[in-house]
Amino acid sequence: MAEEELLRPERLQIMLSAEELRAIDDFRFDRRMPSRAAAIRELLKRGLRAEGFETAAAGVKSQSFGVLAPGTGDGRMASDGGSGRK
Repeated sequence: MAEEELLRPERLQIMLSAEELRAIDDFRFDRRMPSRAAAIRELLKRGLRAEGFETAAAGVKSQSFGVLAPGTGDGRMASDGGSGRK
């Protein structure tokens, strides 16, 4: 199948820590999603619809934007304030 024929011909590559990947996998399995890609698309959709997030200051580096709440290291996602709530 040619790349032009795909419904999603664009690829996006990101680097995650083991803890961040575990948090995404937990999200996926808790919601019985068919794949990591589906879970990540759902998280992106939710994030793009969210309000109340801050605009990044000039000079902030990519590494400052993680999946997990700062300092938790235990798989709690930043989107729930690190509480682990769903």
